[in-house]
Amino acid sequence: MSTRRNALKNIAAGTAAGAAAGVMSISEVFAKTESVLGTKLNGKINHSVCKWCYGKIPLDTFAQECKKIGITSIELLGPEDWPTLKKYGLTCALPNGAGMGIEKGFNDLALHDELVKSYEDLFPKLKEAGYKTVICFSGNRRGMSDYDGMRNCAIGLRRLMPSAEKHGITMIMELLNSKVNHRDYMCDHTAWGAGLCEMVGSENFKLLYDIYHMSIMEGDVIATIKQYHKYIGHYHTGGVPGRNEIDEGQELYYPAIMKAIVETGYKGFVAQEFIPKREPLVSLAECVKICDVA
Repeated sequence: MSTRRNALKNIAAGTAAGAAAGVMSISEVFAKTESVLGTKLNGKINHSVCKWCYGKIPLDTFAQECKKIGITSIELLGPEDWPTLKKYGLTCALPNGAGMGIEKGFNDLALHDELVKSYEDLFPKLKEAGYKTVICFSGNRRGMSDYDGMRNCAIGLRRLMPSAEKHGITMIMELLNSKVNHRDYMCDHTAWGAGLCEMVGSENFKLLYDIYHMSIMEGDVIATIKQYHKYIGHYHTGGVPGRNEIDEGQELYYPAIMKAIVETGYKGFVAQEFIPKREPLVSLAECVKICDVA
């Protein structure tokens, strides 16, 4: 690991110098990255990545480079981007939802009619594209109790379950921390999300366990995954603190976390959702390898 990381740092330094001189393309950079990391993956983790973390790289270019790494999904994208993924044989493991963002969600009864219509309009498009999941959010508390928010969410989500089941779509609600990044967000503890899953009462509603967010909010990542894995339909990564690379520069040990996920029998995707501080594609390749447990 140390030798590989030193080589990666050298590549990153060379990339910066070469880019300044105009002598090294992205493809050339990645060719060097491949020579260090290798491209053969173990196959126990299905690798995805969130595009928003790499906003400066055009999707067409990003898709080609992700495929070289061994990533088979680019997520949190809408219908306008799906044809590009199809062009390169990639999927979207978790497409964007049809809601109103993170702060306004299913805990607000006044928004249910609009949310239900938006998701019911989106479900056929997801099915046609071959996608089986979609993200959703609880919304902020705004003084609401946890129980009232859970009940309100369940009322709205239960209205959508017949259509979700008909189209083969699983709605995935993201767990986010309300301590640092998303103040007042309601679905901020795994136990609350699991309670909502029970209240909704359908296998077509699950949780997105964001490892970064839940490490900040409640800790005990591996124990929590083992306890609540039946409610989890998707995972995101991120280094703590700062949501940067998931290497030894942060406090979580991702190989052990990935092993715990595999041991639960999980067959879905794990998406890299860190904000790279170094050369983005080099960091992405390295973090995929860190998560690619044998």
